[in-house]
Amino acid sequence: MGVGAENRSPSTFALHLEEAKEETELAKMTLVNAEAMKQAGVDLQTEEPRETWSRRLEFVLATVGYAVGLGNVWRFPYLCYRSGGGAFLIPYLIMLFLCGIPLLFMEFTVGQYTRLGPVHALAKICPLFKGVGLATVVISYVLCTYYNVLMTWALYYLVHSFSPSLPWQSCNNTWNTAGNCSTGFPGNATHLQSASQQFFDRKVLDMTQGIENSGGIRWELFGLLILAWAIVYLCIFKGVKSTGKVVYFTATFPYFILFALLVNNVQLPGAKDGILFFLMPNWSKLLEVQVWVNAAAQIFNSIGISFGSMISMASYNKYNNNILKDTFVVSLANSATSILAGFVIFSAIGYMAHIHNLPVDDIATDGPGLVFVVYPEILSTMPFFQIWAPLFFIMLLCLGLDSQFAMAEVAVTFIMDGFGKKVLRVLKKKELVVLAVCSVGFLLGIPHITRGGIFVFQLMDHYTAVVSLMFLAFFEVLAVTVIFGVRNLSVMVENMLGKKPNLYFRVCWQFLSPMLVLGILISSIIQYTPARYGKFYTYPLWAEVVGWFISLVSIIWIPLGAVHELWNTEGSLLQRLKSSITPTVELERPAAESIAFLTAT
Repeated sequence: MGVGAENRSPSTFALHLEEAKEETELAKMTLVNAEAMKQAGVDLQTEEPRETWSRRLEFVLATVGYAVGLGNVWRFPYLCYRSGGGAFLIPYLIMLFLCGIPLLFMEFTVGQYTRLGPVHALAKICPLFKGVGLATVVISYVLCTYYNVLMTWALYYLVHSFSPSLPWQSCNNTWNTAGNCSTGFPGNATHLQSASQQFFDRKVLDMTQGIENSGGIRWELFGLLILAWAIVYLCIFKGVKSTGKVVYFTATFPYFILFALLVNNVQLPGAKDGILFFLMPNWSKLLEVQVWVNAAAQIFNSIGISFGSMISMASYNKYNNNILKDTFVVSLANSATSILAGFVIFSAIGYMAHIHNLPVDDIATDGPGLVFVVYPEILSTMPFFQIWAPLFFIMLLCLGLDSQFAMAEVAVTFIMDGFGKKVLRVLKKKELVVLAVCSVGFLLGIPHITRGGIFVFQLMDHYTAVVSLMFLAFFEVLAVTVIFGVRNLSVMVENMLGKKPNLYFRVCWQFLSPMLVLGILISSIIQYTPARYGKFYTYPLWAEVVGWFISLVSIIWIPLGAVHELWNTEGSLLQRLKSSITPTVELERPAAESIAFLTAT
């Protein structure tokens, strides 16, 4: 910021002038809003000023880092290949522009305008669905308790990748079963397991036969889980001030590794076959409804709509930050990374298929099996694997940690927005609040690092990220675009950016996005399948009941919030709906007019 302060060229002077103008406008906005808050009876003497990102770039990197996660590496490439190859990009890009970009802009708008986390922001604009905000906090926190287990596994692999020879490279280890261990991919020989698969199952997890037998704690993973949470704490304990500095590395480093791997992989024999297998269009797939549903679901899950994280991070922006431009940067960067990862993954899979003389279809997979079984096996056969293996797992750590930061921050924001004064009377410092959030997350993650923890992990992931999410997404879109209304949402954008959103956003908010989300929800219900692990293990009935309980832990807050609001307010349902949306517009329009008057004078 201080560079060039003495030598002010016209362009530099204009930049300083623009920044000064923005700060002046923000100060005026603060004064006007302070007056409005005083009229509303808010005690301004006890209100703490909300921290903001030091630079706009930090917000962009943090949101890109959150959106670009492990799903871009292990989910999108396989989904693209299974859903028509290159033809899948057509519904994928359509869903990006009709659903992903408009809804991300919606969440950025809600967060930046209200300067509140998802619970209090949604309660402010639509009290009847205030439970949606709490539900997003719950689902994010539940997700981060087991998402950090992935970081634990990545740390385990990272430590072992510094060995002179990779331990998943051969069948001559104590954990291998010599009778059914293969140093390559077994192909159609179902009685064989690859050395990499046995390393993951028998060494890393030391897994039992099912969820019925927890088998005790894996103490190596226990220690690494502590380390993973310690890393998360050290990166977020100062709020956006510390997170904003960390993301300069964690959000950018994966791109260096992805491009380096791509350059390396395309030179390997068989890489071309793998890439063609990934992109070869199957146009008949476009006639299948499920392919379009898959495209919409991938966009929704990848960008992170309805997890509350985007609202939370946008709430730390300056009031007039250009979130429209940020929306396009985050959305397009996320999709471009998914496509880039597809080339990286399938070029490597084509190489392995060439080495073992197997069809690409026998090696292609998705989920944790891709990054902890298939790709480690690929790395072990590459030239200079001593370099590529550590870099790959550091990349996984960066991809996961960015998402973990955002999900943990949602819980911290909720506590500070709603109970900050009371909590700080006890814990004194926000750093201790963050420590408490991380400590509880660590305790809830312990079941996942038992010997039967992989079955708990799969159950949690199925009923949190698959079943619960689409319910929350539908009710969030219903609350903001239908009940609060596109007109009021447009006023919020106009107050912050100086102009209303264009026709594209208004049409998407009013019609297309709600219908798409409803369609995904209905499809998810119709095509519901119970959780499974691998191809053969099915969960017992009691585990399915536990899974549905996990779903209800987040979903239940939506009807409870509505009942609470109806019980505590008077009038007809229509009157209550009107009273929940009109005060925001009536309060903020005079504020915007006052700013315009002050600026003019």
